[in-house]
Amino acid sequence: MSLKKSISRREFMRWAAGVPLAAGMSVHFFPRLAQALEEAVKEYPLIWMQNSTCSGCSVSVINTIHPSIKNVILEQVLPGHQLILSYHGTLMAATGSMSLDAARETARKYQGKYVLIIEGAIPTKQEGIYGYIGEEEKPITMLQWVKRLAPNAMAVLAVGTCAAYGGVSAADPNPSGSMGAQEVFQMLNINTPHINIPGCPCHPDWFIGTVAKILLYGMPKEKELDQYGRMKLFYGRSIHNRCMNRDYMDEGIFAENFGEEGCLLELGCKGPFTSADCPVRLWNGGVNWCIAAGSPCIGCTEKGFPDQHSPIYQRR
Repeated sequence: MSLKKSISRREFMRWAAGVPLAAGMSVHFFPRLAQALEEAVKEYPLIWMQNSTCSGCSVSVINTIHPSIKNVILEQVLPGHQLILSYHGTLMAATGSMSLDAARETARKYQGKYVLIIEGAIPTKQEGIYGYIGEEEKPITMLQWVKRLAPNAMAVLAVGTCAAYGGVSAADPNPSGSMGAQEVFQMLNINTPHINIPGCPCHPDWFIGTVAKILLYGMPKEKELDQYGRMKLFYGRSIHNRCMNRDYMDEGIFAENFGEEGCLLELGCKGPFTSADCPVRLWNGGVNWCIAAGSPCIGCTEKGFPDQHSPIYQRR
């Protein structure tokens, strides 16, 4: 029986990159290998559109610790994989028409090969006149940008709860008719594969982890996503199941005032019906998370946030 197994060039390059790293050495000790890796690098252009947003999700992603944002957007985020941030209204140096030309050119040059990142809800009432980004003789609505960019993207990532489900921007009475990307796609019959990465804000690990998953293995299979289009890897279990105060609840000990020991359910904690890995991942580089800081979970990763969770500090 033959034990030979053929591998592709891409698989070999990925393996070759991992060998020196596993040995604690840089590929730069092997000049020809380093050169081959550079030649084999696959680039992924990103167009990051900020719609009805406070930019909180951008700030959260920028604050990533491991890897740093420098590693993410200026170096190979994974061996052989380079993200090219072609457009981001907050981060890029260019302004006005020059900045938007970068988005247009990326969409034209890399049709079907760029990743569209949507931050913030999308105003839809009155043809989207409640939100504009740039102009071409007349202002261009955020809704128009979605119509232009989403159909030809390789994939769409809805970063933050506003982008995923509407969030704060779509809170009652919602005069702008703001919606999450998924709802807008259904309205416009856009079938581009998309993933929701909710949170107010989105945790940087959730975003970077999702990107890494796509680069290594392609778009997640249906079984890897929950009913709300989220990666089960990050949103597969409730806050309640892994909460540090779970024992208090089981013993019937509930805090009635902030600062008291006990489960925070009576103070409005939404942990029992909120899915995220905050209790084990923590925030700000592993420093803390809401409940450890004495605050109830407000359920910011869920589709009903904030309307269905209000009043925030009262038991639901």
